[in-house]
Amino acid sequence: MMKRSLILLCLAITGCTTIERANLPDPVLLDQRWKVAAPTDRRAVDHAPWDRFLGQYVSTDAMGVNRVAYAKVSPADRAALRGYLQSLQRVDVPALSRDQQLAFWINLYNAKTVDIVLDAYPVDSILNIKDGLLPTGPWKRDVVTVGGEALSLNDIEHRILRPVFQEARIHYALNCAAAACPNLAPRAWRAEGLEQAFSDAERAYVNDPRGVRIEPDGTLVLSKIYAWFREDFGDSEVAILAQLAEAAAPPLRAQLAGRDSVDRYEYDWSLNDAAAVTP
Repeated sequence: MMKRSLILLCLAITGCTTIERANLPDPVLLDQRWKVAAPTDRRAVDHAPWDRFLGQYVSTDAMGVNRVAYAKVSPADRAALRGYLQSLQRVDVPALSRDQQLAFWINLYNAKTVDIVLDAYPVDSILNIKDGLLPTGPWKRDVVTVGGEALSLNDIEHRILRPVFQEARIHYALNCAAAACPNLAPRAWRAEGLEQAFSDAERAYVNDPRGVRIEPDGTLVLSKIYAWFREDFGDSEVAILAQLAEAAAPPLRAQLAGRDSVDRYEYDWSLNDAAAVTP
């Protein structure tokens, strides 16, 4: 109980990044069967319902944050979202190709996150959603069943996506319903064009103040994503900064040149709610 209380306190204030990182699951494979993939795209997964939902309810605000109009989701569209999630849970994942699986897990994670927020709405932050007795977010509870196995959002991210695909850019694709998170894509992820979609998402976040920001006094501020998942992006701040420089636009790349440390990590957990933006 004391540990969870400390984590809650940590999440409520700036800092405590080390404690937050320590509370994250290690990227350890859940089951060997999730490593099995077909050599080619022999089967199709219908992501059109997710496309329609995103097209209807996701819009970009003046700061470039993709926000969801949770309050405006109609009963019919809510039912369609649930139908889409049910259809994904019937998919034979090992029969999909690697790229199809990547798109499948990303879409399942993002769509289920939106569904969970809708269940709790109105809520100011996904952190306020209870997981058991305490409001620590919904990541640990089982929320979907795929291939007969009950899975949590943590299972999808840390026990399937990270260890199986070893692709750091999934952190630019997964959306946790927070304003500081990389944008929820305005259309479903698909195997076709997957590499370009990853590159676009990476560049968008690195060149956004939510990802990398240099303040007027020269202070370098990074998203906490780069601290929480340090091993995915590099084994040191020097390595992380080198990787960020590759995706940075020329002005930012010039500002990062010669940097070997980060001054501060930040993250805004407020909900990516369209209703929170003043017209």
